[in-house]
Amino acid sequence: MPLISEFFGISIYMYYEDHNPPHFHAEYGDNKALIDILNGCVYKGGLPTKQTKLVLAWCEIHKEELMENWMVCKELGRAFVIEPLR
Repeated sequence: MPLISEFFGISIYMYYEDHNPPHFHAEYGDNKALIDILNGCVYKGGLPTKQTKLVLAWCEIHKEELMENWMVCKELGRAFVIEPLR
């Protein structure tokens, strides 16, 4: 699972052969969540409140890039890095 971004101790991953809906995996310590890209929400698992807010803000800022990455992962089997929050 390729790491596509990392910020404030949060790691963001996207699987090559993952299921719909388009989503990414966010990890913070032992906490893991699946984030729906189009709806900008956690749909499985969870992160602490502060980290959830950061991840959802990042998702909103990079929604187009995330959807592009989702398509590239599906079609070409690779992912590109997306700018982290600073």
